[in-house]
Amino acid sequence: MLNTLKNCKLCPRKCGINRLEGTIGFCNAGKNVKIAKVSLHKWEEPCISGTAGSGTIFFSHCNLKCVFCQNHSISAENTGKEVSIKRLSNIFLEQQKRGAHNINLVTPTHYIPQIIQALQIAKSEGLTLPILFNTNSYQTTDALKALNGYVDVYLADLKYFSNKYSVKYSSAPDYFSYASKSIREMYNQVGAPKFNNDGLITKGVIIRHLMLPGLLFDSKKIIDYIYNTYGDSVYISIMNQYTPMYHSYKFPEINKVLNPAHYDCFINYCISLGIKNAFIQESGTCSENFVPNFDLQGV
Repeated sequence: MLNTLKNCKLCPRKCGINRLEGTIGFCNAGKNVKIAKVSLHKWEEPCISGTAGSGTIFFSHCNLKCVFCQNHSISAENTGKEVSIKRLSNIFLEQQKRGAHNINLVTPTHYIPQIIQALQIAKSEGLTLPILFNTNSYQTTDALKALNGYVDVYLADLKYFSNKYSVKYSSAPDYFSYASKSIREMYNQVGAPKFNNDGLITKGVIIRHLMLPGLLFDSKKIIDYIYNTYGDSVYISIMNQYTPMYHSYKFPEINKVLNPAHYDCFINYCISLGIKNAFIQESGTCSENFVPNFDLQGV
């Protein structure tokens, strides 16, 4: 599986570089997995965090360059520690021992081959928790197909409908085209959502959409697509937590918090469509206090 890193094409950028020889592409990831934090996260959707928390593993580096990235210290500024595949498998098992409800792989696309090997080891040593793939959705369907049978729940962003915005704010050409195909592959793998007796998701797809200031029309196009394509066979997480950070100051139109009235209008629009399976956020989510401290905890 690691041989795919000799000619890396895990994401639509298809850099084709040889990561096994230390070359790095757009995402800055090399041969070894780099992690910035291991934690029990209690601020995910209720069906993920539950009471004990989601077993998050925050991977360093990213194949997007979002100008407003809250996690920019790990996505763009190299924070993190390299670990072996064996160590990664042990981290999965340690999260299980801590009582995590699931294993939550955060921004994992560029490490898919290593993650599969680590999961194989961990499962052979007693890992039984559901595996969540928490992704920006900018990856190839071929990369996702390798995960079939390893991932139970896909927690997938659908950030933009318009290519204008995906290029401007995330340097991601044709984002919607690639992301929508990726989500289709995710759905084909895991199907409609399933929950255990405690209300925790064990199978399925949750599609996250973070509203950005001034992009209400784009958000409506996203929701139209999701509901027209999947109906109530996926859950939608409609997020208002946008916090202007990192390089957002260079873009005055998004260098501000989301207008609460726009979020309410968007929620009402979703209700008018008949959407039932959705998570919404209350006010007060726009704060840098919710950004994790990437202190190498648990690595």
